[in-house]
Amino acid sequence: MQLENPKVKSAINRIIYSQNNSKNGVTLICFASMHGNEPAGMFGMQKVMDSLKGKQSQLNGNFYALLGNRSAFLNHVRFYEEDLNRLWTPDNLKAINNGQLKENEYKEQQELYNAIKKITSYHTGDFVFIDLHTTSSPTIPFITISDSLNNRKLSRIFNIPIVLGIEEFLDGPLLSYINEFGHPSIGFEAGQHDDEKSTWHCEAFVWLIMENLGLVDKSEFPYAEFKRLLNIEKGFYEIIYRYALEDASDFEMNSGFQNFTPITTQQLLAHHNFNAVKSPFNGLIFMPLYQKQGEDGFFIVRKVSTAWLVLSSVLRSLKFHQLLRLLPGIHKHPENDYALIANKRIARFLTTKIFHLFGYRKKIIIDDKVHYIKRDRKVSNFV
Repeated sequence: MQLENPKVKSAINRIIYSQNNSKNGVTLICFASMHGNEPAGMFGMQKVMDSLKGKQSQLNGNFYALLGNRSAFLNHVRFYEEDLNRLWTPDNLKAINNGQLKENEYKEQQELYNAIKKITSYHTGDFVFIDLHTTSSPTIPFITISDSLNNRKLSRIFNIPIVLGIEEFLDGPLLSYINEFGHPSIGFEAGQHDDEKSTWHCEAFVWLIMENLGLVDKSEFPYAEFKRLLNIEKGFYEIIYRYALEDASDFEMNSGFQNFTPITTQQLLAHHNFNAVKSPFNGLIFMPLYQKQGEDGFFIVRKVSTAWLVLSSVLRSLKFHQLLRLLPGIHKHPENDYALIANKRIARFLTTKIFHLFGYRKKIIIDDKVHYIKRDRKVSNFV
């Protein structure tokens, strides 16, 4: 079913809707169309906003809806020069804070950053962030999160797949930047770009998040219907592989793949520069690329056991991650309380899975040392 534009009336504004009811209350900040060719999030939020306006509903807290790549959205393209959802790196943010103006996506980023700063500087209560997306291939709805305990807790209210570890493979997503400050922040993938069901899924997701946070009562929206709409399959998955691209125009995914389709080692998945691309692992295909813009050809995921999730939650809650610092060859980063530095020998000995267990998901190699970065953090102010 083709997605139709519900006549978005306020797309020229960065903040397309706001209710500012409590300086100290919960504040929900929702992003849509970080990629301009993903309109369903914007359309779904418009439906929520129209309902709130029509009923003159006052939320028990604060709600802001922000348009991501405004120019790309209005012109129906994914992006112009740079993927806006890959720009949230220390160098780019330093340039913004130094007042260095740039064009196209960098200008979009600067405006979005300033809007976030303004909102978070005004309110003093808890913040929750959600980012609405769609994919180029048919898919059931699913959630992506950085693997922190507060993200897991918020995600669990939905009976849909939850994918961990995407921050290990991508540099510069907006939610990875927000996670640096300890706030719950989850990404929602609603379906295929132009499928009308994706709009319904986004609408349902926003309402159910607001209800869970106490912003609205169940009587304010079709609660039971929306719960059924997003009642699909419960379970956690983790990314084990990413096929990266520099130029998507030379990549062609084989037809017929959908998210979570089982694949086997050496199965033919795609062609890149006329060369066959085969799977290096058994697993499940994730976000296969069926468009000519993007940096990710596909990912491979696998199911995470309930026992591993429980054990990791207990170890993190008891702060057992501090025991890693006692091992030879590992020490705390001198400037980052949430990072460990390990020599390559001890890193190979412990394996990445052990670091994941204690909450260290991001791995970076700097000057022949392996840096592991933890996602469970105390809440701090945005910079």
